[in-house]
Amino acid sequence: MNAQSVALEAATIRQQCKVLRMPTIAAQCAQLAEQAVRERRTHLGYLEALLQAELEEREQRLIERRLREARLPRMKTLEEFDFGRNPKVSAQQIHELAKGDYIAKAEPIIFIGDSGTGKTHLLTGLAVAACRQKRRVRFASAAGLINEMVEAKHQLQLGRALSRWARYDLIALDEVGYVPLAEVGAEFLFQVIAERAEKAAVIVTTNLPFSEWTSVIPNARLCKALIDRITDRATIIETGAESYRFRRTLEKRKGKKPGDQNLIPRRRRPAAGKVMISAKMDHF
Repeated sequence: MNAQSVALEAATIRQQCKVLRMPTIAAQCAQLAEQAVRERRTHLGYLEALLQAELEEREQRLIERRLREARLPRMKTLEEFDFGRNPKVSAQQIHELAKGDYIAKAEPIIFIGDSGTGKTHLLTGLAVAACRQKRRVRFASAAGLINEMVEAKHQLQLGRALSRWARYDLIALDEVGYVPLAEVGAEFLFQVIAERAEKAAVIVTTNLPFSEWTSVIPNARLCKALIDRITDRATIIETGAESYRFRRTLEKRKGKKPGDQNLIPRRRRPAAGKVMISAKMDHF
């Protein structure tokens, strides 16, 4: 077979792969054919290698798409988490959770601890692990979720927005309790979480013990109902009160400014009174 015939065949294969949406086979068929000849593989062996390459590439693209759709603020993995810095968190427990059984069982996970103790990193790491398992994941802060619901209500799209959130295999809600919620915001938060009860998994981070949630959700009955839904069958992990970020800052500055060691990080408390998550809430 002359070079012209080979080039024609290659062009035909590329076109056929384009129609079949198999770009990896188009890109690697010639290389894998040469490898098959060197290794004296059968025709079926060559075909298997082609299909395997296509499947692996598709799986990688799917994972990348899941990570993009999750809208994670930063890419943080569990492999990067320094468990030695926070002995209160069990590495074995976290890695067991990363296998994803809690998602299949629709069991919540709650991280409770002060600012800087690794809650968001752990939440993000579990979200990344779920994406790698090709699950549909969505990250949002509590304020961001509420803003999205408020905007959807103004556009008469609230039902559609709630349905969209219900379709995720896992939602990761960060910073519940950092900002006091107006009642309409708390109701939206309750709707999203209640819709997932015993159906789909949720991970929540909070800086407040449950006994203090009424400081951010003044409606005691709604607060109790939300806690009841979110803690049912939940894995609750306390990350402690010592700020890893603050300690890291001190270590960087150690020896430069005497007296820094005596600085004590203050626990973040919600401001007094209700804070509207979105100015648009004023219309309710």
